[in-house]
Parts: sequence; structure tokens; C-alpha cells
Amino acid sequence: MGWLEAFEAPVEGVAARYRGTHWARAALARITTPLLPDDYLHLANPLWSARELRGKIVSVIPETDDTATLVIRPGWGFSFDYQPGQYIGIGVLVEGRWTWRSYSLTSTPATSDGGQAKTVAVTIKAMPEGRLSSHLVNGVQPGTVVRLAAPRGEFVLPDPLPTKIAFITAGSGLTPIISMLRTMRHRNQHTDIRLIHSTPTSESLLFADELAGYAADGLIDLHVQHTRTDGKLTEQRLAELCTDWRTRQTWACGPSGFLDLLHGIWRGADIEDRLHIERFALERGAVGAQGGTVTFGRDGKSVEVDGATTLLEAGEEAGVLMPFGCRMGICQSCVVMLDKGCVRDLRNGAEHVEGERIQTCVSAAAGDCTLDV
Repeated sequence: MGWLEAFEAPVEGVAARYRGTHWARAALARITTPLLPDDYLHLANPLWSARELRGKIVSVIPETDDTATLVIRPGWGFSFDYQPGQYIGIGVLVEGRWTWRSYSLTSTPATSDGGQAKTVAVTIKAMPEGRLSSHLVNGVQPGTVVRLAAPRGEFVLPDPLPTKIAFITAGSGLTPIISMLRTMRHRNQHTDIRLIHSTPTSESLLFADELAGYAADGLIDLHVQHTRTDGKLTEQRLAELCTDWRTRQTWACGPSGFLDLLHGIWRGADIEDRLHIERFALERGAVGAQGGTVTFGRDGKSVEVDGATTLLEAGEEAGVLMPFGCRMGICQSCVVMLDKGCVRDLRNGAEHVEGERIQTCVSAAAGDCTLDV
């Protein structure tokens, strides 16, 4: 919405024969209608807000048939001093409802030499079951204003860098790693890096030319495992591809089954402390939560939900504003008190009852329940 449309919004449904009459009515409405600080900020710039972070999609760049990079220009209040490997939350208005997901940043943060980043980037794979990811890859248009959650996450490299690093990734699990590599290149940092990446085919490989360039320049020692022809990564194959994997600090990201395999290997070698894992999304449906009516005690609103809908999503559906951060059960920003009933943690099936504090972004109703919000 431009400034003119925003100015005339209070009388947009009132017909006027002359433009001057319409402006006069709009001015009167603006004088007599109470406005919040955000209303004034929005008139000046749609990316300015005192209540939330916003951004505008600058471009959508196809990477593969089902993957695209979104370049976003954040508005007022966004800090570019994030760490490579962290993620941001993105809220998009789809069919009249704000839908949120978290995506790893693939851009580089602000530099210490005075360089100022003006945009951030995320690279998103359209998932068959992911309505929002498919929309962002195939449907969202440049110029779209989105809501943002500040960068978060512990999947980052230490300073100084370890002398020997292994990056083991699969599919879109490469995205946080590419931010690390881009930042290392920008800062002229070098260390011993072995990158093993699994992808179905050469056509599905993200950042193919960039990775080849890093390998040619000696930044990384690269192996791409084409799973449709070479098979999936196994413990034996890992030992062949990286003979000294036990001595390397390792960062791994990819599908849940892939990460479970790696965790089992490192646990079996009793070196779990050398493995750093990033799991992209909450696995739902495995614990069979039954759903119910969720009531929000302070304003009395309620909504009926199934057992795969988080309490945070239930609140958004009911129009109840609740605190949140990562939306993945990591940052603890969404913790509230459970007044009545029972909820179930979607990650492990653990049940929580009234009087306990719960994380709304990873909990679902296990019957009727009331939250103190």
C-alpha cells in the first residue's frame, strides 16, 4: 500500500464525486480517528514499525527446479550483525493469514571493516507438503512486505576456527554452510575443511558453480555424493571419504534420518561433543497428539485444533498475539503458563499439565486446554 492509499484508507468505502472531497473526508477521518505509532510510521515507510521487524522481498532468484533464493531488504530495527549459520523467521500473508517458518541465512553478515550489509538472503526448497515454502519459491513477488524474526541459532563456528573442520550435509542442509563459506571467503579465513554433500543428482545440487570455485581455490576439499547413482552415505562410505573424521570438529545439517545416522556414528565413537547438528523443522505427527479446544484465558478466545497444530499457530488462527522467536523449540521466547488441561510436546511426546510452563511453538493440545495469555 502506497502513502496515498494509506492516507485515504479510512474512507476507502465512501464514494465521492470529486477527488478534493475524498481528500477532505480522509483528512477529517485522520484527525478524528485514534492512530497507533505504527500507523504514522507506516505512512512514512511500510518497513518501519515500532512493534515488529519487517522486510521487503527485493528479488527471487531460481537456483534449481524447486529451490530459490529470496533477497530481502529488512526495515528499521534489524541488526545485520548475525553469525553465519543462524536462521531468521519469515512471516508471509497467505490467503489472509500470517504463516511463519524459519530459514537459514545464506548471506554474509555485516563486516568489521565498516562494510554495511543492506540485504539478507535465504535459500528455500519447495517441499511437497509445505504450503509456505512452495509459495515463496514459486508464487511470491518482489516488493512483497514480510514480517521478520531476528536472527537466532547456535549452529555457528567458533572464533578462532578449528584447525580441521568437516561439513557433512544433505539437500537444503547446505544452506547454513554456504553462509559460513561465503563469510570465510569474504574475511580471507583459511583452515582445513572437508565438505561432503549428498544430493540426488547433479541437477539438484545447490550452489554448484560456487562450490566448484571454492574447491578450485583450495578453500574446501569437496565431495558430492549423488545418491541416485552412488547410494546414500553410510558409516563405511564416510570412513572412505574422510579418513580422519574422528579428529575433526563437524557441522552437519540435513533431513532427520540423515542426521540420526550421523549422530549414531559419532555416539558410537564416543565423540558426540565434536558433532554439531542443525535440524531444520519440527517433526510432527509421530506422537499422535489428539487435539482439542484451545482457550486463551485473558481475552476468552478459543479455537478447535487438531493434534498437529502447535499452540502458537492456534493463537495466530484465533487472532491472539503471543510471544515467539525461533518457532522451533530452541530459543524459549514462546514460554507461557498452562492454566488448565494437558498439552503434548511434538518433539518427543512428553505431556505437560496445568501449572507448568510450556513452549507454545512445539506443543499441541492433548485434549481441551487453557493458556494464560
